[in-house]
Amino acid sequence: MTNTGDSFKKPKKNSRDKLTQKKGDLINQTQIPHPNSKTLRQVLLPDLMWRRRAGWNIRKLSTAIRRRINDEGDWSYASEWWGTESDGRIVLRSTSDKGNGVVSVAAFPASNPSKLHWAATERWLEQRYAEINKTQCYNEKFRVLGYEWRALRFNDDTRQSTVKILAAFRQSEPASFALMQQPHCLAVPYLKSMLSVGLATIASCDFNVKKVATGKEKMSILCIGHGGGSLPLFLASKIQGAAVDIVEIDPVVISASVQAMGFPAYSVMNPSGKRAFSKPDIMDEVLWKGIHERLFLYESDAEDFILKTTNVYDMIFIDAYDGEDIFPRKLWDTDSPFMKTLSSRLHPDHGTVVVNLHSDSEVLNPDGSVPSILEQVLPMGKYVSQVCQAYKDVVVGSRDSGLGFTVSVPWICNMSMVVCRGFGIKGGYTNRDVMLNTLMSKSFEVENVLNLPFSCLQYVKRGFSLLD
Repeated sequence: MTNTGDSFKKPKKNSRDKLTQKKGDLINQTQIPHPNSKTLRQVLLPDLMWRRRAGWNIRKLSTAIRRRINDEGDWSYASEWWGTESDGRIVLRSTSDKGNGVVSVAAFPASNPSKLHWAATERWLEQRYAEINKTQCYNEKFRVLGYEWRALRFNDDTRQSTVKILAAFRQSEPASFALMQQPHCLAVPYLKSMLSVGLATIASCDFNVKKVATGKEKMSILCIGHGGGSLPLFLASKIQGAAVDIVEIDPVVISASVQAMGFPAYSVMNPSGKRAFSKPDIMDEVLWKGIHERLFLYESDAEDFILKTTNVYDMIFIDAYDGEDIFPRKLWDTDSPFMKTLSSRLHPDHGTVVVNLHSDSEVLNPDGSVPSILEQVLPMGKYVSQVCQAYKDVVVGSRDSGLGFTVSVPWICNMSMVVCRGFGIKGGYTNRDVMLNTLMSKSFEVENVLNLPFSCLQYVKRGFSLLD
């Protein structure tokens, strides 16, 4: 794995604005360095003097229930990171042997939070450090270097995921430089869609979201497909009772998320099922406040993992497109070992599966075939209906209670599919409007319990369609 940009030397003490630079060195694509290692410190963020856009656009949205907090992942910021690789700065690049082609991470300046607000973040870091190091007799000072968008791409053009990162270091030890992915920021709309419809659905199955959000009860979640890790990180940060297993087949993607996208290194598991690092680094403790201890990132094929694990999950999120934009057949073929085992890995009363699908090639010829040009560019769309039916057959089957539906994702050509058990409607009579109204009601509950920076409602009701 090669870092093609410049890299940091140690910043001078008491300096916020200047850094000397040197050329980066090679990174072993299969080995994740310790978060405090020299290699990792040198890999990232070549420019301290990050370009800033003038002004700070404060978006204060409100509902009838509460004033919404600023959403740093609002789609209006997409223009800052949607460009081509040439518009950004390549901080990491490598070739995958797991079907993802060339894996790269491009960096783009982030306008929010503005530099005026960095001091508040520094005080928060200093307070966290003091809480952890109560025996220290001096006050540690932190310095924020800035914020950037980091976009993970496959084969230079497929945008796999985008995150926002914070870079900071301890003033007494400049070598403590660390990256922190911003856990509250979901930059890509399909992730907000998956989260909104998934949590509104499981809440409709008599699952107590409030108790798991506050840590009074436990919740077990599986994420298949890691990318930059923004979805599992968001879930673990918002739901205190959640333990999140993550399965990613490609070690290059795992390395990219940790080295260049600020995902907690302590979450990485080794083949024996133990942590790759025996204990978290001090900066991990400061940045994550225990969130990293509830994330478990496995390098594994999804089918192998689901066959070997004995865990029963409340929710399973699946986002598993490869570098050719193809959703693997074994993850939806009802005759595959994965699908045959999936049912037993879901909670029998409220188990919920959420799948990200590409819907934009559902433009068929009169005979039902897919136009050849679309088959080359958008190979997944022709299977959408089959995927939906397969998951409903496996998860719901002949149960009296259960639900399957799809919604469209705003601004991009994706759809979220949800299949669940135990979706309860009083009286036993169900129709589209009754189910949608139930989900809409629960979406408000989820939004307020988790204090989300965006509205779930717009994602739940958009293009809502029941599966037969």
